[in-house]
Amino acid sequence: MFTIHAGEYLAGLHIQQRFPKFNLWLPTKDTGTDLLVTNTGNHRAVSLQVKYGKDFLPDKSADIQKRMRCLSWFKLNAAKLNASSADLWVFVLHSFKHDKPDFVIIPRDELRTRMTEIHGSKDANIQSYVCSTETNQCWEVRMPRHDQALRQIADGVYNNPTRDFTKYLNDAGWEALTKTLNS
Repeated sequence: MFTIHAGEYLAGLHIQQRFPKFNLWLPTKDTGTDLLVTNTGNHRAVSLQVKYGKDFLPDKSADIQKRMRCLSWFKLNAAKLNASSADLWVFVLHSFKHDKPDFVIIPRDELRTRMTEIHGSKDANIQSYVCSTETNQCWEVRMPRHDQALRQIADGVYNNPTRDFTKYLNDAGWEALTKTLNS
């Protein structure tokens, strides 16, 4: 029996509500594409790989919790990322604090480049923490001292362009989908 996971459901629901003119398709075979979105006439398509992460903020200090929306963990297989045919990867950050999840929507090639720069190219499995803040910033924070980085992010003083995923967060990230399907 074929079922979709929580992240696919949340991403699909968001797409249907936010972009009612687009068509959403669920593949019945696992090909590395979790969702397919087409324009109204089904002439253009964007394939999505969706990853879901629960919130790990409750494990952090109250001060950090107050200024962050979500901290999610994702395990990526480097070989699958390199072989992926999905146009966009969608990371669903499901917060305990908010009703709606955050979405990080990033082109596959950009994700490959950043994960290689951050984690190296030899890792078979990439362990990645992605956080979103109440000030609409988004960061990849998996590193030896990620609690220190979280504190700096919460304080608004962290600076690392490779780990800054803000331009792929929520509305800014969905622009890649709309740009392709509306062109």
